[in-house]
Amino acid sequence: MYYIPIILTIIANVFYHILQKMIPEKSDPIASLILTYCTALIGSLIVFIYYHKNIDLIDSFKGLNWTSCALGLSIILLELGFLLAYRVGWDISLGAIVSNVSVTLLLIPIGIIFFKENISMANLIGILLCVVGLVLINSK
Repeated sequence: MYYIPIILTIIANVFYHILQKMIPEKSDPIASLILTYCTALIGSLIVFIYYHKNIDLIDSFKGLNWTSCALGLSIILLELGFLLAYRVGWDISLGAIVSNVSVTLLLIPIGIIFFKENISMANLIGILLCVVGLVLINSK
């Protein structure tokens, strides 16, 4: 059960990048985001209704705070960033890895400082390999 959520994110991420790359170049990126999030809203409502038959939708919002709105804004920037990166010529095979490794490297000190996470020697070696890989990927 531990790996199922990660497998889900991996599968979704693969489709995410393939579909981002396939969005027509001439289409308006903001219109694409609007349609994407309308689809996500409808899908989320269907899943909510299916899994929460005895819970009121309005009541479920009471436990939320500003982080859900901030997450929504960050997702918009994430989507727009990848869409524009692919439009200006980033390869699907490199754009995602450069972004994800960079994000990971930025999240390491955040995890250590703010969430009191621990890093092992094996983790440090892996981080070093990621940095070397990032340099090699971006070298021409």
